[in-house]
Amino acid sequence: MTDEGDRYYHVDGEIAPASGATVSVDDRGFRYGDAAFETIRAYGGTVFAWERHLERLKSTCDALSLAHNLTRTDLRGRIDETLAANDLADAYVRLSITRGVQPGKLTPRPEVDPTVVIYAKPLPRGGLEGTSVWDEPATVRTVETRRVPDEAIPAGAKTHNYLNGILARAELHRGESGAGTETEDGTAADEALMRDLEGSVAEGATSNLFFVRDGTLHTPTTDGDVLPGITREIVLELAAEEGIPTREGRYDLTDVRGADEAFLTNRTWELRPIATLDDREIGGGPVTERLSRLYDERVEQACYSSR
Repeated sequence: MTDEGDRYYHVDGEIAPASGATVSVDDRGFRYGDAAFETIRAYGGTVFAWERHLERLKSTCDALSLAHNLTRTDLRGRIDETLAANDLADAYVRLSITRGVQPGKLTPRPEVDPTVVIYAKPLPRGGLEGTSVWDEPATVRTVETRRVPDEAIPAGAKTHNYLNGILARAELHRGESGAGTETEDGTAADEALMRDLEGSVAEGATSNLFFVRDGTLHTPTTDGDVLPGITREIVLELAAEEGIPTREGRYDLTDVRGADEAFLTNRTWELRPIATLDDREIGGGPVTERLSRLYDERVEQACYSSR
């Protein structure tokens, strides 16, 4: 396994050491955030839910009118080469496709010579024998930064323009200046919970939200301003298979604060219980634990059982 300083990146078809991995300052991904990306988990050398990532990547590129003409075989090969170059089997992988270098005008050209960057970093083993990347359940605080409406930027597009989430996370760290976003012990929370312009709960800065009330699993609908997370999708499937009642809808903060259980999902955290929301204790519980176990079983079956 490589050290941080010895990590290798995959840049435009070539493996390069981290110190030499560069893109042009005229690249539109740098200039405008004009790029698509996917956060991926590799377990035991297997890319988990690869087809789902491809589908979402295509959806993002379609939303951006970014016709990169890269095949799924090509992209998967580059990921495998990146994992091999870094001697990684269990890893976080980020795949980015930008519109590439074009003249410095806002209007993009339809002809694209894409820039493709892939990097990977080690994560613990997943599955039934795995270790969570987080040490404790999450502390979460509601922020005033609102989710960008789907009518402005498609909520389902996973792009390099992450300023909305950055502002939400930055708000967590302004407690000392009077913003009041620190927890009671004076530390910044782990995640920022955002609402849409109407005040309905949307999602975390980098996560989807689930909560349980009276045995029913709830999550904000992707018909609103919510990114359709792949881990979110799998959790809903697992719940349906197990007969756990589910509902996707629009919720107020009071709905979540009064929950029996709550957790966050994303590719890196998988399922992470919420310890507190705005200093109100919630925690995990039997539904959260059951779904976490089922998720681990899914990963074990898909990525480790054939080894």
